[in-house]
Amino acid sequence: MIERTPEGLYCPAARAWLDPWRPVPRALITHAHSDHARPGCGHYWAEASGEGVLRQRLGRDIRLTPVAYGEPFRLHQAWVSFHPAGHVLGSAQIRLEADGEVWVLSGDYKRDPDPSCQPFEVVSCDVLISEATFALPIYRWRSGRELAEEIVSWWQGDRSRASILFCYAFGKAQRLLAELRALGLEEEVLLHGAPEAICRSYREAEVPMLPTRPVSALPRAESLAGRLVLAPPSAHRSPWMKRFRSPQTAFASGWMAVRGARRRRGYERGFVLSDHADWNGLLRTVKESGAQRVFLTHGQSDVLARYLREQEGIRAEPLATLFEGDAEA
Repeated sequence: MIERTPEGLYCPAARAWLDPWRPVPRALITHAHSDHARPGCGHYWAEASGEGVLRQRLGRDIRLTPVAYGEPFRLHQAWVSFHPAGHVLGSAQIRLEADGEVWVLSGDYKRDPDPSCQPFEVVSCDVLISEATFALPIYRWRSGRELAEEIVSWWQGDRSRASILFCYAFGKAQRLLAELRALGLEEEVLLHGAPEAICRSYREAEVPMLPTRPVSALPRAESLAGRLVLAPPSAHRSPWMKRFRSPQTAFASGWMAVRGARRRRGYERGFVLSDHADWNGLLRTVKESGAQRVFLTHGQSDVLARYLREQEGIRAEPLATLFEGDAEA
């Protein structure tokens, strides 16, 4: 039902591409991260709650049909529907049904609770195309609430200086603000300009988060001691950092599970928090989908494919795509 073309994964029955990596006439989009949503397509279909972020990233004037989770629609000879992927606001698995067969493209997904987006939904299918970003047994996540409690302890353990927590601007920053609010905090958090822009779309979608203000909105003379600041990794050691005097720094990412990653990046502290499925989440998803055939994209696809074949008896193989899988983990 789905074939690989130079433009991306193509469904002939729907006459549409899935997360195409080149401009195409019709694009079905799993979510708005840059390796899945590319500009220049003629018409987009995506889940409705992510419309604001998608237009922010691809342009306000794109031709976009927003579709609610679980609402099937027909494209030529295929039935299409979007189902929650639990990755970021508006992230979706794409279900395609034609000629008595069901395929699902997972996009990026996670199984852990996240107060900033809809939880993952198991979708039964004959063939599953799954991501494999963290497909090694060393990757096993703790809950977002536990990590948020650790972050609060780190931040409030030294109120004599600013605490800069680096994280990806779309998805991770908003999840952190939602996880901290779920702990009962009310204190304002300062933001670099990159996450601040995305936060506006989350607030329009009524995602509960801590109050925020851009660092740039504060007078230059105002002390930032004791404040928690969220910033993208690109701001680390940039001129933007001159505003802060001897801040403590940390990075929140799934890659912090690997000893040495924090040292190489020069952060004082690492918090293991990812918006992708861990090893157990990937195995659980494949089994619960009931898929008899599985294709695996980006990350450790070879390792997971071999495990599924040898240990679970499932026909599994890597599928080469341009999905990066590590850009916003």
